[in-house]
Amino acid sequence: MKKIYLILILFLAVSITNCSNPQSPPITATTSIAGGDIPGTAIQTNSVSEDEDQTSSMGQIAPISPTETPTNNNPDDNPGNLIQTSTPQNQTQPTPENKPTRELTSNAWKGLPVIPQVSENVKSIYQRGLALNNNPNAYSKIGDCGSTPAWFLGDFDRGPEYYELGEFTQLMEVIQEFQGSHERTSLGARAGFNAPSLFVSLWSDIEHCQPDEGPLECEYRVHQPIAAFIMLGANDIWHPDKFEPSMRKIIEYSINNGVIPILSTKADNQEKDGSINLTIARLAQEYDIPMINFWRAVQDLPDKGLQEDGVHLTWGKNDFSDPKYLKTAWTIRNLTALQTLDAVWRTATGQSPQ
Repeated sequence: MKKIYLILILFLAVSITNCSNPQSPPITATTSIAGGDIPGTAIQTNSVSEDEDQTSSMGQIAPISPTETPTNNNPDDNPGNLIQTSTPQNQTQPTPENKPTRELTSNAWKGLPVIPQVSENVKSIYQRGLALNNNPNAYSKIGDCGSTPAWFLGDFDRGPEYYELGEFTQLMEVIQEFQGSHERTSLGARAGFNAPSLFVSLWSDIEHCQPDEGPLECEYRVHQPIAAFIMLGANDIWHPDKFEPSMRKIIEYSINNGVIPILSTKADNQEKDGSINLTIARLAQEYDIPMINFWRAVQDLPDKGLQEDGVHLTWGKNDFSDPKYLKTAWTIRNLTALQTLDAVWRTATGQSPQ
C-alpha cells in the first residue's frame, strides 16, 4: 500500500509540472478578441497512474489492421513553417503499385507537412462510424490538459467575438459543422493523462462512465464521435517503453469503433532525442491516418513556440488576422487543428477540398 501511495504522489507531481505552469496564462473562459484581457487561472492537479488495461469493443464490425507499409512518406528533413491557407488536395488511395515502402528515418518525420494530405482511408473509417451510429457532426479530444476546451478549440463554440478567422474564412464551414464539440469537455482529456491511462477505469469520470470503462471507451460511448484528436506524449517521457504499444491500442480501438484518429506531434523534446514524435509519425503512416506535424509548425515561431521551461506553449488569442498572435503556439495549435479537421471532414464525406 505504501508503494501505491508513493506512485500516486509521483504522478501528481508530474501532472502539476506539465499542466500548471504559473508562467502560462491558463484559461477558464477566454475573453473576446476585442477585450484584450488575459484569461483567468484554472489549475488542474488530477493525476494518473498505470494499471491493468481495461478495454472492450463497442462495435460488432470486424476490426481493422494497420496498413502493411507507410503511405504518406516524405524524405524532406528540413522543417519550415507550412501553415496552409487552403485545404490540401486529397491523397490517392495507395495500391500495391504506388504504395511507398521506405520507412521514416529518425529525422525524416521533421519534414512531414504540418497539415496532412488526407488519404482515402478515412472514408472507410467514416463509413464504419456511420454504421455504428456515430455522430457525423461530433469529434472528441483525447489527451492531457492541453486537450481541454480552455486551451484547445473551445473558443469556436463561444461565438465570433472570441475568434477572428482573418484570411482563413473557409474554416467557418467546418466550425459550424462540428458545433457543440469545440467547447465540450471530453471524458478522455484530463490533466496528467498519458497514453496508458486511457485504458484505466480508475481515471474515468465516475458520473458518466461505467465501472469497467477506461476514459477512452467511456468518451466514445457517451459522445459517439466520428473523429478524435489524439494529442499525447508530453506525459509519456516517464515510461517511454509503454508509449508505442498504448498508442497502437488507442489507434486500433478508435478505428474499430468508427472514429477517425487524428494524431499530432508535440512541440517539445523532453525526451532529448525526438523519439516520441518519431513514434507518432511512424504510427500515422503505418495505419494510414492523418497527423498534424505540430512540431514543424512551431519551428519558425519565437523560441519555437515554447516558454522558458521548454514544455509549455506560448499563449495567444485565436485571432488569425493578427501577425502578433500567429507567432504564438496556441494560436497556431488551434489554427492547424481546424485546418486538419476541415481536410479530414471533406475527404471523408467526398467533398472537393477548398
